[in-house]
Formats: sequence, C-alpha cells, structure tokens
Amino acid sequence: MKIIIDADACPKVVLQICLIYGPSYGVPVWTVASFNHQIISDNHIIVGNGPQEADLKIVNLSERGDLVVTQDIGLAAMVLGKGAKAISPMGREYLPEVMNILLEERELKAKYRRAGGRTKGPSKRTREDDENFERELIRVLNKRKG
Repeated sequence: MKIIIDADACPKVVLQICLIYGPSYGVPVWTVASFNHQIISDNHIIVGNGPQEADLKIVNLSERGDLVVTQDIGLAAMVLGKGAKAISPMGREYLPEVMNILLEERELKAKYRRAGGRTKGPSKRTREDDENFERELIRVLNKRKG
C-alpha cells in the first residue's frame, strides 16, 4: 500500500497529516503536483501544468490497495476502478456504489455553470474538517493492518 496525494489542491494540513501517519504505519506517501506548487515530500512527482496531468500520473501510479487523497470526483472514480481506495481532504471515503450519483451531480453543476449559473463553492476549512480527515485516514490504515 502507498498513499498518493493529489497535491495540486490538497490543503497543507492534510498533507502534513499524511506525512505523519503514513510512515508511522509503514506506508510510503507519494505526492503528485504540477511544477507550479512547492511541495516538500520524500516521494514527490512533478508534472506539467496541463489540466489533467497530475490526475493521469496518479491513475498510472495507483494500484489495488493504495489510498488516494483527492477532492476530484472524476479522479476518485478512476482509481476506485483500479481497486484503490480514495478519500477526500474532508475525510469522506469515496465508495463505488455512490460514484455514479456523485459524477452525475458534478456534471449537472458543470452544465448549470456553463449556462451562466453560479454554484456555491466550498466552505472555509475548519479544525473539525482536519479531525475528520485524520480519523478517516487512521481508520483506513488500521483496516489495512487487520
């Protein structure tokens, strides 16, 4: 198992939590980001700044049993298809049985925005969000061991 972080849009606190818990569970942590981001990680992969370059690298890097940290629903769907797990920086596990609904909702919102509508963006990150992510990461890591 390895933890792969979509570091282009990952909150720094989530990256730090992964860099603490991954090694303490004997799980390597990989970060993938475009050259526009300054990421400090032992296993960092730099990609170009094309719109899907980090996502494609993460999909190619992921394997059955890995854990991918991303807020990108499309990327989560692709790695789930490879047998990896995926969680959001908010601590929500992406489950295969609800991915169709999430993808459809994402498409409807994109269609609405293309037609000139406005959708609500993400709310400001809270300490509770950090705690939820930490709890979910620990749960996934413990499940792997047992």
